[in-house]
Amino acid sequence: MQSAPFIHRSTRSGLSPEHRQLLRGVSRSFDLSIRLLPAKLQAPVAIGYLLARATDTVADTTALPLAERQELLELMTRVIASPDIEAEQAREIKQLTQAFAAQQTDSNERALMHALPQCMPLLQTLDEADQASVRLVLSHITQGQHQDMARFGPGLHALNTQTELDHYTWQVAGSVGEFWTELCGRHLPGYTLLAQDEMLRLGRRFGMGLQRLNILRDAGSDLAAGRCYWPLETLSTAGLNAEQLANAAKTAHASSLQALTPLYAQWIEHTQSQLADGMRYALALKPLRLRVASALPALIGARTLAMLRQAGPMALTQHIKMPRHEVRWLLWQMALGRGSAGALERLFKKLSGHDLA
Repeated sequence: MQSAPFIHRSTRSGLSPEHRQLLRGVSRSFDLSIRLLPAKLQAPVAIGYLLARATDTVADTTALPLAERQELLELMTRVIASPDIEAEQAREIKQLTQAFAAQQTDSNERALMHALPQCMPLLQTLDEADQASVRLVLSHITQGQHQDMARFGPGLHALNTQTELDHYTWQVAGSVGEFWTELCGRHLPGYTLLAQDEMLRLGRRFGMGLQRLNILRDAGSDLAAGRCYWPLETLSTAGLNAEQLANAAKTAHASSLQALTPLYAQWIEHTQSQLADGMRYALALKPLRLRVASALPALIGARTLAMLRQAGPMALTQHIKMPRHEVRWLLWQMALGRGSAGALERLFKKLSGHDLA
């Protein structure tokens, strides 16, 4: 992908070229955000993301028995929480990750699992305060992943309540918004136009909205894998249960999916509200590079959500993703607008599908 002009400026994340390639492979859009960040934030964000992505891969490798996934995730959780990695733990992680690497159909996920024994010590390269922040956010994320594996055993299972859903989206993503904000407050004094407490609230909402977007986008594949993140108490208001929803998604049964339309619309609007808070977060940031880096996931999210809104419940039978050429267009538009708050706000409205005429 050809980068927009403001991305050409050299930045350093504290990672080796090999680790940077891993990061780019598992998330091209997040790699772009990291490259845009002020230098002081790049290392803790990049290292935290790589480790979180690795734990997520372990939790999601359903081709391997649940007990094996739980064993490795528990080991990774202990190693991340410890200031030192013991030689025996390092050998055990190396041995266990090879089995997980062999099960990855995606070459980038496979490369990440192979490289995990070399990624784990990266945490010790950060200063003590940043290490503590990365450990805290990863503790929230891995706790959510542990709960997910326990909740979604063999067969089809669903969340029960909206409260469970909100807690899950906070654990795996809302806590990341708080982490990002904490780092900004530590390394960039005077970085925002708003109070830190308000930034923490908006950052939490931003992360939770991005996770809700992921759940919407991946609903069909999650149902096929036996995971239903639509709470049963919510589905029941439409006269549906998890089995009916999974069958409708599997068979692309339009009339069955049509019953989901009111709930789907509510989910879209709730997620849109959270992404709008994410843009408020980005627009309150003073440093240009930080503002652009924070706005990018909200802008990509807005376009993805607009595509999901257009597809309606039939999105459960499709793979919806913002095309790469549109991402290139977005980067150039951000560059042409020089990352100004007004230009970013107009882009968000346009990508959300709002009429600007």
